Amino acid sequence: MWDEQLVTLLTNVLIYGVPVIFAITLHEAAHGYAALQRGDMTAKVAGRISLNPFRHVDLFGTFILPAILIFSHAPFVFGYAKPVPVNFNALRNPRSDMVYVALAGPATNIFLAIVSALLFYTVPLMSPLAAKIMIQMLAFSININVLLALFNMLPIPPLDGGRVAVGLLPDFLARPLARLERWGFALIIGFFMLLPFILAQSGIHFSLFEVLLKRPMAWTIDVIVSLTGIANL
Repeated sequence: MWDEQLVTLLTNVLIYGVPVIFAITLHEAAHGYAALQRGDMTAKVAGRISLNPFRHVDLFGTFILPAILIFSHAPFVFGYAKPVPVNFNALRNPRSDMVYVALAGPATNIFLAIVSALLFYTVPLMSPLAAKIMIQMLAFSININVLLALFNMLPIPPLDGGRVAVGLLPDFLARPLARLERWGFALIIGFFMLLPFILAQSGIHFSLFEVLLKRPMAWTIDVIVSLTGIANL
């Protein structure tokens, strides 16, 4: 019995844990690399432009929180790594370069989703057991990367979409939005997790995830599947 439980645990870590770690850590490394390309060496000096996950992972955000959401069958999986330090004042053109740095993370997640889709072409070369695990892992990788890309593009600082909005909006709109950054994470937890939980206690089903992200996720995944041709496998 214990052997079966251990195998199940290790299989789940492989299927869900590996894609989450890659998705989150490469997202953060991309921010650091983009900042370096625009003149800021803060992330490089801090050792954060690295493919080593241990330089980026956050114990709670990268492991515990996603695990809780996965095993509680939450409607979406959310996680985060330690934010990459960026000195926006050190960028050559702080406002426009901030947009470039912010977009690097979500763009990396979309790239990883496309790579995951293309790796479906390797499945027929595998044994039945390995193929079964690989299919689940790649499918989850596509979903988690698309989710992270779209979620991070919501225009709420400190999410990437918030920084993009601050960089593109006129000053009279950008400044009050930028001031929201200190409360941004609390707003995300409140609206995406606590509010649905509280309403559920009254028998009301409400999911901001479904309202804002479900359809864009489905559309994005459909585009990736179509572009890579994996639907015909």
